[in-house]
Amino acid sequence: MAKRFILNETSYHGKGAVQEITSEVRSRGFKKALIVTDADLVRFNVVKKVTDILDAAKMPYEIFDEVKANPSVAVVKAGVEAFKKSGADYMIAVGGGSPQDTAKAIGIIINNSEFSDVVSLEGVAPTKNKSVPVIAVATTAGTAAETTINYVITDEDKRRKFVCVDPHDIPVVAIVDPEMMSSMPKGLTAATGMDALTHAIEGYTTLGAWELADTLNLKAIELISRSLRQAVENEPQGREDMALGQYVTGMAFSNVGLGVVHGMAHPLSAFYDTPHGVANAVLLPYVMEFNAPYTGEKFREIARAMGVKGVDEMTPEQYRQAAIESVKRLSKDVGIPQTLKEIGVKREDLEALAEAAMADVCTGGNPRPCSRELVLEVYKTAFGE
Repeated sequence: MAKRFILNETSYHGKGAVQEITSEVRSRGFKKALIVTDADLVRFNVVKKVTDILDAAKMPYEIFDEVKANPSVAVVKAGVEAFKKSGADYMIAVGGGSPQDTAKAIGIIINNSEFSDVVSLEGVAPTKNKSVPVIAVATTAGTAAETTINYVITDEDKRRKFVCVDPHDIPVVAIVDPEMMSSMPKGLTAATGMDALTHAIEGYTTLGAWELADTLNLKAIELISRSLRQAVENEPQGREDMALGQYVTGMAFSNVGLGVVHGMAHPLSAFYDTPHGVANAVLLPYVMEFNAPYTGEKFREIARAMGVKGVDEMTPEQYRQAAIESVKRLSKDVGIPQTLKEIGVKREDLEALAEAAMADVCTGGNPRPCSRELVLEVYKTAFGE
């Protein structure tokens, strides 16, 4: 069976990569941008790094800064109206996963108006037309939304997040400039970094995994595990390695899928507005323990990529535990909470969370078959006492 791999048309990496926006706008003949971002990134002058470049080149734009964490159906609809009113012909998404996902949904709906309700985009929607062109400027090293064909929207009315998978939504240009990420506070750097590690580990062990994606995900695990601690301390090399690592796994997991860490994390954001990276980071080691017997020799290679020595002399039980302990140690070192109770999850919600996790599209890719009862047990273990 043929295996598909979809990537950005163009991506730029390294310090100063953001300067390439103008060359791409000129070469593609774009006329006016709608910048999709959030108010905090405007307030802290992160967006100004982009608008200064556009201003110097006399390239027109308007700003839509109503994006919130875990963007909702209402935010997407507001963005669609803003795009229509602006007269723009392309978007520049500036931010982490929330602005990127919002821009993807806006761009798809503008060119596929039959999906204007937003919720009908859930899953693999049969869109016919490519999104409005998006230049995606990443400001976090975590979601890799600038290179994926996925986006996640919150249906606030039903207290649920839904995943959309659409080859038509991938940004035409990705800008991965570590200098755009230098203002991230420690907590956000840690959470988004652990999100990237979750992508790499889930992408490596998902049912859809294959050799090309495996190569990318193992390299991403190596990059992330060696650089996240330094990135949290805002060391330049750590920032640069994290920017690359999160993009490398984005190329992979976008094409092979994820697993029940994401399936369980999405309801946490829908129920409690938990930041996505935090939800993944807390759940990752518990799900690894759950999945370990169903992963063959892959945990050996995860342990090796994370710097564990002597894995070839270990039994499967030993190298699986070594991989899990390496993840736990990294998580603790960068200040991630260790239980669901610590991040405000309520015990009385666990059964409803398990129901929601079973309905999530990511859960189907998990290497160990899941049931509501099994997922509930993982939630209970992760809840802590």
